[in-house]
Amino acid sequence: MNQLPFFAIDAVTNIWTAQALSNRPDRRAFYQKMRVPTELYEGISLETMLERMDRAHIDRAMLIAAKVGDKNHAACYHVPYELVYEAIQKYPDRFYGLAGLDPTEGMHGVRELEKAVKEYGFIGAHFYPHWFELEPDHARWYPFYAKCVELNIPVQMQVGQSMIYDPRYPRRSVGRPITLDSVACDFPELKLIGIHVGIPWTDEMIAMAWKHPNVFIGCDAHSPAYWPSSFLKYINSYGQDKVIFGTDFPILRFDQTIEQIQNLNFKPTVLKKLLRDNAIKVYGLKID
Repeated sequence: MNQLPFFAIDAVTNIWTAQALSNRPDRRAFYQKMRVPTELYEGISLETMLERMDRAHIDRAMLIAAKVGDKNHAACYHVPYELVYEAIQKYPDRFYGLAGLDPTEGMHGVRELEKAVKEYGFIGAHFYPHWFELEPDHARWYPFYAKCVELNIPVQMQVGQSMIYDPRYPRRSVGRPITLDSVACDFPELKLIGIHVGIPWTDEMIAMAWKHPNVFIGCDAHSPAYWPSSFLKYINSYGQDKVIFGTDFPILRFDQTIEQIQNLNFKPTVLKKLLRDNAIKVYGLKID
């Protein structure tokens, strides 16, 4: 892999320490389907994660304090905000925090989001529509959107097809990109990032990002070698300011993902926007 002439920023990253995994249900079947290396099943230290990032020339990563379904269900889990905050405190020049959202928490969850931003320094919000089977334009998400506008932070959510993560808890694919249309109209000040490319509705996701100045696309979770041709053309042309790099580590490896993107022959200016500049702009990062 040729070394990048600049450092990249990974906007979609899971904290993967043993402590972070301690309250997760066993998902070995899912990890096998997604080809997560077996050595990651039990977690890795922050230091090992940083070493892997360094090899890929990734300088910074946004760690998700994910809220994955009803935390009282055996198939679900929540990553405590405090755990991500501790990682940020330990490596403030390498990690940022994203606050996971759970719509069933109502105003308590809204207040916790505000605390994460104001007290812990988190720079954005994140949620999985399918884990709650509530489309992004469902009313139960709207209090969180309003708070994100008030706090001036972006919110990212998975769009596209969901997987069967646990056979005890199959979830419907409710993240059609078209559902962002209503949200973007209702909250034109809110920066919305549809992560996971939007597959199999990538063209629909591109249409939303083209229509709305406040809608962006996260290119994580799907190997760049298999990105749809329409997505590649979009990134390399009129969508060059609208796509943000991510891996969804450990779903994708840092080094392999960067290498695959380098092999796509993007224009040099486009490559830098994709891997770094767009994240800085959308999240308002203060980086020299």
